[in-house]
Amino acid sequence: MLLVTTAEPISLVADANGVIRVSRTRVTLDTIITAFLEGCTAEEIRKQYPSLQLSDIYCALGYYLRHQSEVNAYLMEL
Repeated sequence: MLLVTTAEPISLVADANGVIRVSRTRVTLDTIITAFLEGCTAEEIRKQYPSLQLSDIYCALGYYLRHQSEVNAYLMEL
């Protein structure tokens, strides 16, 4: 079996007010990051916000872990 890797677009979008949300949901990036920093796993976050796909949560967490300084600066502005 040949595994072909592709770049997946990140599922985060900024709304008209500059608030970053998971695509096609009302859940904000800061909601996910706050839950994660409080010790929740991706699966626990999924239980709290059933409109989210587990893959989108992991994507948001991965984005946060790769861009902590930028995301932390964004969170401080809220």
